[in-house]
Amino acid sequence: MLKTLKVISICFITVFVFSCSQQENTKNIADQEFNKNWLFHKGEANGAESSLFNDASWRTLNLPHDWAIEGPFDNKYNARNGGLPVHGTGWYRKHFNVSKNMQGKQISVEFDGAMNNTEVWINGEFAGKRHYGYVGFEIDLTPFVKFGQDNVIAVKLSPKDLSARWYTGAGIYRNVRIKYNAPVHIPQWGTYITTPVVNDEKSTVNIETKIVNKGSKNKTVTLETVIFDKAGKEVAKASKEVSVASGKTEIENIKLDVVNPNRWDLNNPYLYSVTSSIISHGQVTDKFDSEFGFRTIEFTANNGFILNGKRVQLNGVCMHHDLGPLGASVNYRATERQMEIMKSMGVNSLRTSHNPPSPEMIKVCDRLGIVVQVEAFDEWKVPKVPNGYSNYFDEWHERDIRDMIKRDRNHPSVIMWSIGNEILEQGKKDGWKTAKLLNDICHDEDPTRPTTAGFNNFKGAFKNKLVHQIDLVGMNYWPLEYKGIKEKFPNMIFYGSETSSQTSSRGVYNLPISGDFYKETGHVSSYDVVVGPPWAYPPDAEFEVQEANPESLGEYIWTGFDYLGEPTPYGGRDNSTNGYWNDDWPSKSSYFAPVDMCGFPKDRYYLYQSQWTKKPMVHVLPHWNWTGKEGQNIPVFSYTNAEEVELFVNGKSYGKKVKGKDLTGIPAEYHGFKKGTFMSPYRVSWDVPYQPGSLKVVAYTNGKKVAEKEIKTAKKAARVNLSADRKIINADGKDLSFITVKIEDENGNFCPLANHQIDFKIEGAGELAAVGNGDQRSLELFQQPSRKAFNGLCLLVIKSNENAGEIKITATANGLKEATLNLITQ
Repeated sequence: MLKTLKVISICFITVFVFSCSQQENTKNIADQEFNKNWLFHKGEANGAESSLFNDASWRTLNLPHDWAIEGPFDNKYNARNGGLPVHGTGWYRKHFNVSKNMQGKQISVEFDGAMNNTEVWINGEFAGKRHYGYVGFEIDLTPFVKFGQDNVIAVKLSPKDLSARWYTGAGIYRNVRIKYNAPVHIPQWGTYITTPVVNDEKSTVNIETKIVNKGSKNKTVTLETVIFDKAGKEVAKASKEVSVASGKTEIENIKLDVVNPNRWDLNNPYLYSVTSSIISHGQVTDKFDSEFGFRTIEFTANNGFILNGKRVQLNGVCMHHDLGPLGASVNYRATERQMEIMKSMGVNSLRTSHNPPSPEMIKVCDRLGIVVQVEAFDEWKVPKVPNGYSNYFDEWHERDIRDMIKRDRNHPSVIMWSIGNEILEQGKKDGWKTAKLLNDICHDEDPTRPTTAGFNNFKGAFKNKLVHQIDLVGMNYWPLEYKGIKEKFPNMIFYGSETSSQTSSRGVYNLPISGDFYKETGHVSSYDVVVGPPWAYPPDAEFEVQEANPESLGEYIWTGFDYLGEPTPYGGRDNSTNGYWNDDWPSKSSYFAPVDMCGFPKDRYYLYQSQWTKKPMVHVLPHWNWTGKEGQNIPVFSYTNAEEVELFVNGKSYGKKVKGKDLTGIPAEYHGFKKGTFMSPYRVSWDVPYQPGSLKVVAYTNGKKVAEKEIKTAKKAARVNLSADRKIINADGKDLSFITVKIEDENGNFCPLANHQIDFKIEGAGELAAVGNGDQRSLELFQQPSRKAFNGLCLLVIKSNENAGEIKITATANGLKEATLNLITQ
């Protein structure tokens, strides 16, 4: 398998061509959700693995669950973890009955992820363990199950402080399933679907299916494979007899043709499904459902990334796995909303920094049309933090990375495997050996996709030959080196694996504009000049070098959403542990993203949108409430994808500015650049004497108005406004409605400086899931029915229960007219 990729590499030095598909493994006969009615205890509990242990006082909850997000915030916890208790011991126990008629079945429990150092017991017997919290795993319960009796599964998690450089969460934070398999069945991740021939007239699907026989006798069964289109219509079918010896696994390859297939693409994420059935004596004894898509991918040294024959610039974001106020606890709708917001900014690719993502994230990207770089590790053998992955690398690296690939290798959204990020082996003479080891494992497990890694020590990565062990070279924060790489290595395929690291706080504007560090406020200006770490630089600089180097695959900005932990530029770095001091407490979350933790766009969202989208848009900043500055000049910026912008203040024109011609100077001192003023062709600006009233921008293309935006000076705050992203949600106990809570004046104008405390009351068929406001400095708990607005906004997240009906929400604040909103669950 590896030889095939090498042949491709040798014969086509400037291009890698790959083609494959996607699967969402669901065993609709064998699998059952196993999330409800777990018992939880935070702390040590001697003997809790025993089935006789008294757990009557333990808390009852449903999974997924992140205990760390419940707090409390405290500066005794490391600021890099958001000041939240991500370490310690937590126990989960569940009582369940297995019917006597299940005797003869193979019974297992599957965890999509548990954070971390997981140990599992069943009826007091040790059943298995897994250290890495981001990888799914399955535990065989068959030898320990008592049929027709009470069974107890006990799970102990022991996450440690400084096990990662960001907020990890804690607990069984991803979904769990119990499986009741026939002795002869398709095991976990048991299908591998590729599309070796893809064209518009007829495409070929190769379905590799594993069939395992856990029974005591040899068995002959029929494997029936059926492909369905998006509408559920059968489009191809095959049957095959398979003999499987006792205790053995057979691998069967079936090729099927699909006529006139729909291709999976960014604008048409079309998915097919495969049902693989095991039939014995005319009865279906096992059924395994998968999804896949037809598409081709190419990576070229001179023309970047090619999807289905067309060049696509990767407008990517790096994302940590937390869901803001919900913490690390996985939720499909919360994940979907994150990526919908990203797509509206123009994002077409995701880098799952710096670990394997949830299955939900990959499923969402499949459905939204977003291509994905799945990343394995932030650490190899050389540690970055005392309790990181390096402690387990030697024993677990191969199984962890193979399992990551087996789970995700059939998703059409997945286009590359990253073996690591900023690994310290870059600086080691023999670092290339580990890079080659992981690269070879990836190619062996999946020869249809290239490998990559993100290098911040690019000189070390080149000197020590790590870059030559992988297919695609990721550069973290070295935009000025793109040209030199191309000149020295004309056949090397590269891209910006992390870019910009610009920081800002939503709705905060410091005057005069400068790149100074506003340590006393704990917030960063949304004028988006560089305030941040020494490697940071404004987005404009990356735009410029990407345009100058069209052979680059594109970029992945750091990051798409603000995330918990790593409160750069606040929080002093402790070089002894590569951690953070808490000098600047209470900064608890990152400032890097164009979108805050609640999903509210910052101004930089619109700067990226102006470069990455085509639908006409225009944005203006700052707000227009500057009491006491009447007559003083206020810098006004505008971002647009149109040709020119005209500014009006109270109806008076301050002239048109042409994008790309009328440059905007921004203070900049950033990685590889000298201190001074960067003249940006991506922003237009004016200096305008402040007067209360209306600030309006109108965008033109070919002399015609194509977009406009107006903001007004707000009067005294008068009312709360509630608006839901979805007013009708599923009554399944999981679905969410995200409600924007906005403070307005009596005329409905947004109050951009309001900071009222808002209290919430939820009645009916739902409950509070979380609150937030995007303020990196706020230490209010996310689970309380109250939140202080930050620059006029906060967020309320409502979860349905399992009863169809109505949810009534009331929001009140001192001095403001209350607001009500009704949701429907069905």
